Amino acid sequence: MSIKSDNRHLYLQVIDRIKHDIETGVYKEKQKLPSEFELAKQLGVSRATLREALRVLEEENVIIRRHGVGTFVNARPLFTSGIEQLSSVTDMIRQAGRKPGTIFLSSSIQQPTEDDVRRFQCSPDDAILHIERVRTADGEPVVYCIDKILCKYLPKGISYEQESLFENLHHQTNRDIAYAVARIEPLGYHEKVSPILQCEPETALLVLKQMHFDKNDEPIFYSINYFRSDKFSFHVMRRRISF
Repeated sequence: MSIKSDNRHLYLQVIDRIKHDIETGVYKEKQKLPSEFELAKQLGVSRATLREALRVLEEENVIIRRHGVGTFVNARPLFTSGIEQLSSVTDMIRQAGRKPGTIFLSSSIQQPTEDDVRRFQCSPDDAILHIERVRTADGEPVVYCIDKILCKYLPKGISYEQESLFENLHHQTNRDIAYAVARIEPLGYHEKVSPILQCEPETALLVLKQMHFDKNDEPIFYSINYFRSDKFSFHVMRRRISF
């Protein structure tokens, strides 16, 4: 099972070999890998080389290390999307062939904070609807959502039958979201959110903060979504600018 020599660094060859073994089913999702000593011997490399490869694989979320327990194959994300594509969580779950669901945690009308006034370019007297939900896929919690929207855009409040906020907006005020300005932040264990999403202690979260605008560039709603990193994967296409 020794890897073949080529012109690349050994740790890169080890990375490719372990990925290949995972893809071909030698190692299955959530399966524990052999010990470092055994794996280094099987691959014919030093433990230092193996550790460097495992470090990279951990950064790529291919494997997960549990201190004092061992190294395991990470579960592959069920949902993947280009970050340049603006899709609702509902649509992402449907596109993966799963049934979307919602657990409503709270809904309240609040006065805007200083940040809200700046984001929405609104008056301090404008009321904001604050919604907390858990989005599910086939009944499994996968996303924790906090949404803020000016009450004037949802005069009837949120409909529990229409789970997508995009759909709520369209049906109540005939407004459609044209684009969003987003920021993604990686996050480790969160005392409140991780237990709600039934995450293992080692499972990271991807936090997506977005301000949504309509076609007239008017800010409509702000969302903070906590995605389980073992369930969701985001990517972006980057093009080189020619000079």
